[in-house]
Amino acid sequence: MPAVSFQNVSKSYATNRGELQALKGVSFDIQPGEFFGLLGPNGAGKTTLISILAGLARATGGQVLVNGHNVQSDYQAARRALGVVPQELVFDPFFNVREALRFQSGYFGIRHNDEWIDELLAGLGLTDKAGANMRQLSGGMKRRVLVAQALVHKPPVIVLDEPTAGVDVELRQTLWHFISQLNKQGSTVLLTTHYLEEAEALCGRIAMLNRGEVVALDRTSELLRRAASNVLRFKTDDALPEDLAVHARVTGRVVQLPANDALAVERILARAREHGVSAEDVEIRKADLEDVFLDIIEGSNVARRAQEEVAA
Repeated sequence: MPAVSFQNVSKSYATNRGELQALKGVSFDIQPGEFFGLLGPNGAGKTTLISILAGLARATGGQVLVNGHNVQSDYQAARRALGVVPQELVFDPFFNVREALRFQSGYFGIRHNDEWIDELLAGLGLTDKAGANMRQLSGGMKRRVLVAQALVHKPPVIVLDEPTAGVDVELRQTLWHFISQLNKQGSTVLLTTHYLEEAEALCGRIAMLNRGEVVALDRTSELLRRAASNVLRFKTDDALPEDLAVHARVTGRVVQLPANDALAVERILARAREHGVSAEDVEIRKADLEDVFLDIIEGSNVARRAQEEVAA
């Protein structure tokens, strides 16, 4: 039985311009013990799908199961199996950290939970903040408390919705070490993130959403294998010729172009020289998940535009 099952899930909203389809028949399963990534650009439908999973929104069609429990008709059992870390920093300003975790335990009917709370505090680097009021904590520390609150009832399925957005490197390392240990002990983890290097390092399987539809679903290693084998990377202050610019990924001074073989590398560099482009720190590397992500999303956008033109 899957730990999480999305079965033909759709969600629509009424707007001033008509009906907005946020999700369009999304279907995939997450198996027990998986570390699963859910990726997509802003507006792809990731947060809507997580909200339906957590019971914060109702699907227009289809169903979602957590350990076989329907999130709508069997909400209590489904919610007990979930630990959700939201994007927003939501906290009660009237309690200290330990009190907040004790109250969270009580919501699930758990008493005398201090031993596990101590383990959470230690694992997330919060031991010295146990007596601090939530208002006194930095944003990163509040984020750690949110993770602890999500785990306080020992859920078998952990949902992390952008857990490291805007936090420092130390917190990322602390969080991933602790979550990885829970995953090795059997916990199922569903992660949404815009830090694709995290997804590449942590997730065994990945689904990509774009405009409410699943556009890729495979093992991370297989997605990387299907990508362009190499990427040419260099720095420049000069504008690229148009035939290179359309294929380039440019971040500040850094330019990256797909280059499958030595002939392609030489052709790109020769073309750049012809147009007076000065290339510095030239290197060739393997394609990473960000390259794969951009290729898949762009491919799905091109296919959608083609369909719209045919329909018109």
